[in-house]
Amino acid sequence: MKIKDILSSGKPQVSFEVFPPRKDAPFGPVKEAVSRLALQKPSFMSVTYGASGNAQANTAAIASFVQECGVPALAHLTCLTASREQIADEVKSLRKAGVENVLCLRGDLPKGVTEPPPSHFAHAVDLVRALRPSNFCLGGACYPERHPDCAHMEDDIGHLREKVEAGLDFVTTQMFFDNNIFYRYLAKLRDRGVTVPVIAGIMPVANGRQIERICRLSGTYLPSRFKAIVDRFGDNPAAMLDAGVAYATEQIVDLFANGVNAVHVYTMNRPEVAERIMANLRGIL
Repeated sequence: MKIKDILSSGKPQVSFEVFPPRKDAPFGPVKEAVSRLALQKPSFMSVTYGASGNAQANTAAIASFVQECGVPALAHLTCLTASREQIADEVKSLRKAGVENVLCLRGDLPKGVTEPPPSHFAHAVDLVRALRPSNFCLGGACYPERHPDCAHMEDDIGHLREKVEAGLDFVTTQMFFDNNIFYRYLAKLRDRGVTVPVIAGIMPVANGRQIERICRLSGTYLPSRFKAIVDRFGDNPAAMLDAGVAYATEQIVDLFANGVNAVHVYTMNRPEVAERIMANLRGIL
């Protein structure tokens, strides 16, 4: 099923994200995670390309397994780390697996590389244009706090609008921990004529050290209320899990209450996190 049709229902939707095993790593643990996540009946599951694209060979296989579990799959495609020929091969694999949804991403260049090879697309918009005739439902990424490589928010929104005009059907945000940042960003998008559905990305934090690293790389703002949680419980995994799930649940409830009907949960392949969040939302969903 295409994600644009799922989002058009107007009902609250929760989706999950999983990442495939690294090259030559066993599939078993990831398949077990997918199986457990599928039991929560998410609207769809996205499958990433892995760090720096090094797991792209496994993306189609995991996306296929997601669909075997009865959940629509959204496969990530990252253009900086794959040639046009490799992307064409990946598209064939996705079609064979029955995947109808693709998330078009630029990605990051490998360490030591400053420019993409001529055989690669340089920007996500180029990938969107290449895939638009393919009849995939196409999604893209957006950044409520601005892409780290873009100096000005207005320029960043301009790049997003260009991708939407090239053919995106929906966009998913980078994680955020202050819903007011998302609401202000959404208003700016609508003012600039970006009218496609915007899925809010939520990261349940179960590891204090991990979130510090992620935020350092992405520039994500941590509200003082959230910092206090990490400072108090970050060194206690059980307590941090409880607090992280509670904080993420509160964010999701607030989003639903304010008319945002689509939330994407970055599960980090931890089914227990998704299970607890969905239990908290059972009556709402």
